[in-house]
Amino acid sequence: MSSEPMAVVLAAGKGTRMKSDLPKVLFPVLGRAMIHWVLDALNASGIQRTIVVVGYRSEDVRSELSGRKGVSFALQAQQLGTGHAVEMCRTQLTTHQGPLLVVAGDSPLIQASSIRKILDHFRSGDWACLLGTLLKDDPAGLGRIVRTSGGDFNRIVEHKDATLAERTIKEVNMSTYLFKTPELLWALSKLENSNAQKEFYLTDCPQILRDNGRKVDALPVLEPCESLSINTIDELAIVEAKMRELGYQTK
Repeated sequence: MSSEPMAVVLAAGKGTRMKSDLPKVLFPVLGRAMIHWVLDALNASGIQRTIVVVGYRSEDVRSELSGRKGVSFALQAQQLGTGHAVEMCRTQLTTHQGPLLVVAGDSPLIQASSIRKILDHFRSGDWACLLGTLLKDDPAGLGRIVRTSGGDFNRIVEHKDATLAERTIKEVNMSTYLFKTPELLWALSKLENSNAQKEFYLTDCPQILRDNGRKVDALPVLEPCESLSINTIDELAIVEAKMRELGYQTK
């Protein structure tokens, strides 16, 4: 059984808003498929084993990543939510006892330094889940981190479901999760799809764990640039400009 950190990268989506048939994670960013930047950051943080969840045009994604060491794949044939995507990795995770980082494949500005901070904190206590979060002056559209009166993590509330008071919260969820793998697999088994989209949401897992007495916290350690993900061609241009500003090199 392995106790070294692993990662799951969610890369099954079509990326309809990109106005192209190309899988979103294969769109070039500074001359290479955006998912490579994500995998580079994972490797630089010390994570050497990654499961990439593929779906739409899965063979193209597999082909693009065929030369990368430590990468395996899980197929999400139907896109039934982020929780369902991670559930597709269950067979590969049943023998893993260590931390598991779950991130999105459309966030090429994820920082290895941020991942290391979350990993270091995870090792400092018996955590079931840590969320990497961000303090954002304009959090519109993003899920908010709701804390208890004592400052502990309580839950994630999506923008559309948030009260006016909750919408003033500046700490936001950036879909960066670190779980103790057995705890995650247990929480996934408790997920329900009783929502308008009839999907299984990974965002429900931290609250499931907390409500069942597990230790969960949110760490606002992400850098401002990590709030930039890619859903449209315009956002791709913004991300490329920020990467150039930060000194990323065109490949």
